[in-house]
Amino acid sequence: MPEALTQAQLQELTDDLRQLACELEDQLHRIDSDSQPVELDQQLVGRLSRMDAMQQQQMARASQTHMRAHLSRVRRALNDLDSGDFGYCQSCDEPIAFARLKIRPDSPLCVQCQQKNEP
Repeated sequence: MPEALTQAQLQELTDDLRQLACELEDQLHRIDSDSQPVELDQQLVGRLSRMDAMQQQQMARASQTHMRAHLSRVRRALNDLDSGDFGYCQSCDEPIAFARLKIRPDSPLCVQCQQKNEP
């Protein structure tokens, strides 16, 4: 069983989470323009170009959805830091290993519980 996180580890993970939140927010702002409605005037854009633009729009929307969900998990982890719940599995309430949190600081589950939840 992993030990609870030290103050130095908590600070390192806090910095990681804050940086990750900033990066995700920046990426979301950048792809906002890619998910705007596609111009319907075929005089300006040919049919194949318009279809390509629509496909890119759908991919941008899917990326936005994924990034927003990730940002939500990061913000929840930051809130857990403030409340003192960070670093503990939401399923079994055991400490999550520092190595796992270093790789995925927004992880709400320990490795064992994550494996139980996967098909």
